[in-house]
This record gives sequence, structure tokens and C-alpha cells, in this order.
Amino acid sequence: MPSTLTYPGVYIEEIPSGVRTITGVATSITAFVGYAKRGPVNEPTRVQSFAEFARTFGGLWPKSTMSYAVQQYFANGGRDALIVRAVNLSGGGQARKGSVQVGGGGGKTVTLEAANHGEWSDGLRVRIDHDTKDAADATPTLFNLSVKDVGTGVVEVLRNLPLGTALAPLVEQQSSLVRVTGAPTQRPDKHQDINPGDDPFDPAVPARFTAFPDTGNDSGEDGNQSDTNLVPAADDGTGVYALARADLFNLLCIPPFLPASDSNAGRVLGAAAKGRAAQFCEAERALFVVDPHPDWTSPSQITAGGTQLSTYVASISSDDRRNCALYFPYLVAADALQNDAPAEFPPCGAIAGVMARTDATRGVWKAPAGLDAGVSGVQQLKAKLTDGENGIVNPLAVNCLRTFPDAGTVVWGARTLAGADSLASEWKYVPVRRTALFLEESLFRGTQWVVFEPNDEPLWAQIRLNVGAFMNGLFRQGAFAGKTPREAYFVKCDAETTTQDDVNLGVVNIAVGFAPLKPAEFVVIRIQQLAGQTGGA
Repeated sequence: MPSTLTYPGVYIEEIPSGVRTITGVATSITAFVGYAKRGPVNEPTRVQSFAEFARTFGGLWPKSTMSYAVQQYFANGGRDALIVRAVNLSGGGQARKGSVQVGGGGGKTVTLEAANHGEWSDGLRVRIDHDTKDAADATPTLFNLSVKDVGTGVVEVLRNLPLGTALAPLVEQQSSLVRVTGAPTQRPDKHQDINPGDDPFDPAVPARFTAFPDTGNDSGEDGNQSDTNLVPAADDGTGVYALARADLFNLLCIPPFLPASDSNAGRVLGAAAKGRAAQFCEAERALFVVDPHPDWTSPSQITAGGTQLSTYVASISSDDRRNCALYFPYLVAADALQNDAPAEFPPCGAIAGVMARTDATRGVWKAPAGLDAGVSGVQQLKAKLTDGENGIVNPLAVNCLRTFPDAGTVVWGARTLAGADSLASEWKYVPVRRTALFLEESLFRGTQWVVFEPNDEPLWAQIRLNVGAFMNGLFRQGAFAGKTPREAYFVKCDAETTTQDDVNLGVVNIAVGFAPLKPAEFVVIRIQQLAGQTGGA
């Protein structure tokens, strides 16, 4: 604020520069939606390594194609992932939560429930002791609760717990393993005392603890798997729609919920579910990495038959296809849970990892394809394509994975599902679309300060300055085509874009354009033989 001039002298005032730096958002945060052995349900959880995924969600699991996709994502250069664990919460085969009662009968009973669904709770052990701070009182009421997860070896010790209604919120705050569904009104009975150095959960001395009951590894413990749990018919905040609570994600992977070896015809994500997932990605400014049908082994199955591409992606609308990219074929890699025997896996996790690696080294505007877009950990591809076969499906916007003698397995396509030659879409290429999504999200977040500012030329000038500085920074990094900034981009915000009617309505219009870098998909080399020289010098 201007100083109040009251005495003769020098006054110092700091004047805002008007520069509000726009920072580019992350480009390769990948969301995975699927089944997992354990972990939070329908809650986007960020992990930054497969080891962190294993700690939270139980690592590789035969029933979880997502767990393998996450492993391949990090193995191929992925850095940040959001995991949404789905379970069946309604209908037949509903997922369960393990529960147990400890502390004695009547008012001493403590009813405990596993923190989340799944058969993992079969490995929980709980123990009560009376080594509390009020142990010397005439009528002590506090008790200690210890919980061990045999599956991970994690032990939680919750000390000086109270009776009554205050117990449940305290346990929920301190424990990631159990919840209280029934609180005691009297001090619970303790388990057998132990000597210093003894293991309180020694399986040879069952009197020291109470184990959660093991009801067997039936499918109902984790819920019958179906694509309606991954992509519900309506936005109910579960499955893929749980990602609406995440701050940002750029790529979406929803692996088939059953492995390729399963003969169940419904093992793939249904057409309607794919359509809803693509529509959600369009709204969230993300790219949906679509897996191929596990039965595809040749171009003829893509162009005709019951599994043909037109049927497989029929429910994805023409507008939503620009935010989708399909990669073919399945990968064949070692399965660590089967003594490294070869198994077939959907490619989405590995492809997302390649995209993340390319973004980090070259930028989102570089096509995640080519000889430097190698796929790690792959023994072979389910289908080995020739150049001619590649040429059949590439015009249909199916991106192929190829194996070359020197380069190994690489990504050999960079088209969106809107990139079929017959569609002539301006969003034909993955890097062009992802660059646009990056700009949209960055400018959306970077111009929030404009809201409620006086809508006149000083504001418009500030907008041009800030957005122009952001675009120029990207131009200097090589994000746009063109030799000069004028050729590469424009930012327009003035009386032409925002009329007096717009001002009266409280609207400011900002026009931003950019010249995209399109990949050199076809390289043509013309070779001419020179005729022999004739005549004298």
C-alpha cells in the first residue's frame, strides 16, 4: 500500500512486478485401477517405487494383473503412480473384512475388524496387555493393544487405550491394520504375560495372542472380479471415479482383471467400460492407455472377426478417442510367482513407463516411440509382426510393439485412437495430444490468480506477459515447431478477444495457439544414380 506521507524524508515502497510464474505440471503421473492383495480401497494412493507398492498393496499377486503392470511401469522408467484398489462391494461374491473378538465376554469384549477388505486379514494377530500408565491405580481402566501382520511382519503397539466411545477414533488414528467396531465398557482381559525378550506372537504359544480366523482363500474374500468394480456404470466415487479426488494424473492404465491365460471370455475390460473410462480421461485431461485384446495374434483378428478393433473400441466416442492410445501385442515376460516361467501380460504398464522415461529425457512433445523407446524385461512378444503386417494396423491407429535384432523390443507407433487415416484428425499423434493436455492443465492452474481481478487492459497485459513467458520457455526447450517465437506460438488477450459484453458478464478470454511438433512417422530417402560424366573438362 502507498505510504502515508506525514514527515519530511525518504519513503521506500515495494511495487509488484506483475509477474506470476506459470509452472508446467507433471506429465507422466500414471493411475492404475485394478485388484490388489491388500491396501486402501477406492482411495488414490501415491507410490514412487514398486517396493512402496509392495508395502502398501502386497506386491505381486496371481489374482492381480495390475500388480504386474505396476512392476513393469517402474521397471521401464516410471516414477510416480496413483493406485486405486478395487473390490466388489455389492452383489454376489462381495468382498469381506476379517474380524475377531478379544478381551473376554460381556462388557470386556473388544471387536476388531481389518482396516480394509481382503484375505490378507487372515494373517493378523492381536494381543492385549495391562502394562499401562494406570497399572498401579486401585481401579485401572486403560489397556494396551498390539497387532501383528504376519504377511509383512509389521507390528503396531497402541498404548494406554481408553474404554467406551473414545476407543474407535484413537485406534483408527494410530493403526493401519485394524479398526474397532465394538468398544468395551470394562477393562478387557489380558493375554498371557511374557518375559523380557520373548516373542509375544510366538505361534508355539497361542495363549499370548488371538488370531483372526482364516476362512480359506475363496474368491469371496476379495470379491468376485468384474469390470463394473473397475469402471462402475455411474460415477459413485469408486473404481476409476475415485481418481477425481486425486490432484493430478496424466496416464490411465486399467489392465484386464483376469490374466491372459484365463479362458473366461469376459476377462477383458468390456466395451462399455472402456467407453466410460475414455470419457473420464477426456474430462480429466489424461490419456487412456488401452490394452489390446489378449486373443489378438495377427492383423486379421484386428481387422475382422468377433474381436475386431471396430467392435473392441466401439463404445469409445469419436471425441474421446483423441485421449486414448492402443498398443499391440501382449508381452511375454518372466512371472516371478511361477519360478520365472514365461507368461503373457498386457502392455499398458510398460508403455506408461516408456512414456514417463521419454518425458524425463526428451519432453512430453517427443513421441514415446522409436529405437530409444525400448521395453525392458520382455522375453518376446505374443505376436511377431513384419513390416507388411505393421502397415496393415498402423493406418487403423493401432500402435505396434516390434522386436529388432539390435534394438530389442521397442514401441513402434505413436498414434491416438483418433489417428486412423480415415478420420483425418488433428489429434492424430500421441505427443501432439499430450502436449496440448500439458498446456491446458498448466495454464488452467497457472491462471487461477486472474479470477476476480479487475477485467481491463492492465489485467490483459499481465496475462499476455505471464502466459507468453511460459510459452517462450517451452519454445526454448524445443517444444514447438517454428524458427522464431512468432512462428511457434501466440498469446492474445485484449479488447478483440474480450469484448465489452464479455466484460459486463465477467468473462476474460485468452487465446493461446501453438505449432505442434509432429513425429517423423514415415521417412522417405530418395536415391538417384548419377549419369557418367562426358565431354572435356
